[in-house]
Amino acid sequence: MNKRKSGLLVLATLTIAAIFHVLDIYDIASFNPTFLKVLRWIFIASLMLFAIYKKSLTTWILSSMVVGVEIGLDFPEVAKNLKVLSNIFLRLVKTIIAPILFSTLVVGIAGHSDLKQVGRMGWKSIVYFEVVTTLALIIGLIAINITHAGVGIEIPAGFHEELPVTPPQTWQDVILHIFPENIIKSMYNGDVLPIVVFSVIFGIALAMLSEQKRKPLLSFSESLAETMFRFTNIIMHFAPFGVGGAIAVTVGHLGVDILFSLVKLLLTLYVALIVFVGGVLLTIALALKIPIKQFIKAVSEPVSIAFATTSSESALPIAMENMEKFGVPRKIVSFVLPTGYTFNLDGTTLYLSLASVFVAQAAGIHMPFGQQLFMGLTLMLTSKGVAGVPRASLVILIGTAASFGLPLWPIMAILGIDELMDMARTSVNVIGNTLASCVIARWEGEFDHEKALAYVAD
Repeated sequence: MNKRKSGLLVLATLTIAAIFHVLDIYDIASFNPTFLKVLRWIFIASLMLFAIYKKSLTTWILSSMVVGVEIGLDFPEVAKNLKVLSNIFLRLVKTIIAPILFSTLVVGIAGHSDLKQVGRMGWKSIVYFEVVTTLALIIGLIAINITHAGVGIEIPAGFHEELPVTPPQTWQDVILHIFPENIIKSMYNGDVLPIVVFSVIFGIALAMLSEQKRKPLLSFSESLAETMFRFTNIIMHFAPFGVGGAIAVTVGHLGVDILFSLVKLLLTLYVALIVFVGGVLLTIALALKIPIKQFIKAVSEPVSIAFATTSSESALPIAMENMEKFGVPRKIVSFVLPTGYTFNLDGTTLYLSLASVFVAQAAGIHMPFGQQLFMGLTLMLTSKGVAGVPRASLVILIGTAASFGLPLWPIMAILGIDELMDMARTSVNVIGNTLASCVIARWEGEFDHEKALAYVAD
């Protein structure tokens, strides 16, 4: 047995299982559920064998997602207990974020002493972020106005979900959140933007020192950065378990009634995100001559992690490492990616614009497109900095709905399928931010095209 033969075995077992399931679903023939379950597990066993021969972390992560789905379907009670695996993985990843951001930003700024470039990257990033997120907002509004997914929506009998508490947040609070009052507190809470602000100012201050005083701290930061990238590699070996556990919990938790009731909204979101990725992000990549095939290889691993854990932050360390291997200088990666997690949430912005109008449609409230656009812009502003928290966008949606006089019961319905929606929008957030680092590198004339063409996934 080798990689090629095991791949053919996967294809064969998948085809056989699919044929029997189609025959059963369309009542062409009837089969014992246990027999169908055995077929699925035989396919999974062949997939595991392929993963062993493939020796790729991405393959293991994708395979573990398939195992997680099957465990969630066959053993929902067992699946609920697997949440501990995803929580362990998320906790390990969160320990990386503060030191890796601090060290890479300080080295990127103080190591080159080009403070003008920091300012240049700053305004270029903000301009790019706001243009792209505005396009995402508009696509979301157009999609929901075409499908009218909220019209005639009904919550299944007996369905109940607890809505999260939403403390009121003013525009002053949003601005104040950018600046750290205590860097240790920001690291403890996992607040990405205050850590970035502190690290940028620290790097600028260090760059102003004489060579003799700057060198010890710079060497420490360089060593810390390299150590944290190795730390990331160690933790990523646990990723298949964390990802598989997260998927199993999601599948085991969701009921079919609420899924069928809201399938139109789910499809609207997925199609709108596909249109955004294909129509906006792909166009940008082609225009800037980013090697598409290699870029997909570079982002597949962080995107699959983000998809399963529903947290963009969980994919940040591996995304930074892969983008650097892809030809984006570390100083640009370490600045653009973390900043993008606050200002460039493409998937979240599209979802919020779509979901807010869905709430109005479900409640039978007519909103002119101008009012929809204003509500979408409000959501875009208040959503800054939610990338690190799974399903935090629901909190933003509830707060905005209340301020625009919309009822909360449609949001309770959305909560039932929010895990499936969060997977998609979080994945798009990661794709958007990794592409942004390539865009800024190309804009700065520092994108290594040859390195990108030679990229090979681990």
